[in-house]
Amino acid sequence: MWDFIVIGGGIAGTSVGARLSDLGRVLLLEREEALGYHASGRSAALFEENYGKPSTVALNRAGRSWFEEVGVLSPRGLMLAGTEAERDAFEADCTAMKLTPIGPDEARALWPILRPEVTLAAHDPDAWDIDTDRLIADFAARIRAAGGALRTRAEVRHIAKNGAAWRITTDERSEEARCLVNAAGAWVDQVAHMAGIQPLGVTPLRRSMARIPAPDGHDVSHWPMVFGPGEDWYAKPDAGALIVSPAEEDPQPPMDAWADDMVLAEGLARFEARVDIEVTRLLANWAGLRTFAPDRQLVLGPDPADRSFVWMAGQGGYGFQSAPAASRLVADLVAGRPPELDAAIVAQLRPDRFGARG
Repeated sequence: MWDFIVIGGGIAGTSVGARLSDLGRVLLLEREEALGYHASGRSAALFEENYGKPSTVALNRAGRSWFEEVGVLSPRGLMLAGTEAERDAFEADCTAMKLTPIGPDEARALWPILRPEVTLAAHDPDAWDIDTDRLIADFAARIRAAGGALRTRAEVRHIAKNGAAWRITTDERSEEARCLVNAAGAWVDQVAHMAGIQPLGVTPLRRSMARIPAPDGHDVSHWPMVFGPGEDWYAKPDAGALIVSPAEEDPQPPMDAWADDMVLAEGLARFEARVDIEVTRLLANWAGLRTFAPDRQLVLGPDPADRSFVWMAGQGGYGFQSAPAASRLVADLVAGRPPELDAAIVAQLRPDRFGARG
């Protein structure tokens, strides 16, 4: 019997599996052919400490040293760019993310293709690209080194509680564990339902991306990531090109998501309205599902109805940057250790904050 079975092989599942490996043997099950296939493989992959709700920011800060120790961060920077008509949203974003306003000339030095009407800008040099493949591989290696195992192409078909053990059945075999960890991303409520646990009522929200060629004559490798005020679009250098997102949040059932052509076109139009280039072709496009709990905060720790069922869920768009501290908190709560985070923050993240769910 395993000590823990983790369902989900994205950043949530691999990180919590690695942390729980200090407490016992872990089996991780991933339905796809590779780890990080869905949301984790379609992330903008930026570490920005002040991005998210206060509880998310607390996780970001608590986990920063892990990123630095593993060596998965590289300089990127973040810039907010808008017009005078967007001043209210611009100022709200500056306050929320603690961005430093800069002048138009300084903004164009960072992003030379901004249109003249972009007169509002703010910058944070302390934002970093995350080597997502390396981070997931590091967590996976920690699971294996502790005597655990990771199985891909292992879709869970049935979950049952037999006394003190959970029995998990896939297409090929059944396994038992004393503790079941739900890190299934957009599918977390489906896993809960299969296990006889009350679902959270999460909402998967589609976010689309397009990769476009770098503007002629420009080396974009050192440009920062750029947000429009209110996050109604963003763009980021990626492998010598640019990725542009309409930053939409359209509800969608759990699935292998794809970009909506009309939504993508509208987002590219918002991008084009702020830059002096025209998007004439796409190199690629894709979409991922960012899954949120009703209060848009992460859900971490044992379920109040059955402490052997553990949530690592609701990461939204913050999965990678919150993963080191979120997984540590889950392990602390499972082990009964005092968490390193402030008690008020922990209360905002625990599953029992929802009370009785209907």
